[in-house]
Amino acid sequence: MLYETIGIIRAGKISEVKEIVLTAGQLILRQGGVIRDIQNWGVFMLPSAISRHQTRHTRGHYFVLRYDAGIKTHEEVRNTLAIDPRVIRAANVKLGDGKLATLSKFGQIPWAQLEG
Repeated sequence: MLYETIGIIRAGKISEVKEIVLTAGQLILRQGGVIRDIQNWGVFMLPSAISRHQTRHTRGHYFVLRYDAGIKTHEEVRNTLAIDPRVIRAANVKLGDGKLATLSKFGQIPWAQLEG
């Protein structure tokens, strides 16, 4: 199945984001999955302050990871992101119904350009 994970990492060091994405990517590849797309959104203000691991966060570093994998691999990625103290929040979505005709409709992730 095709999955998409949007993660929010505590703002600060880009190396932390790289480590977390690398860990998730290695889990997917070790289990026979395929990584389709990785996007770095950068640092943005959170819609509302989030308290996580006894710290209040108002900014976060966003990333998107799109991959094909089985349900067990997907659960392992979700659990790994959930227990990492650097992760503020992660949302996971299953895309499509697993059929090739449907999956071919999902192209690149469209990004809105910020003006200013």
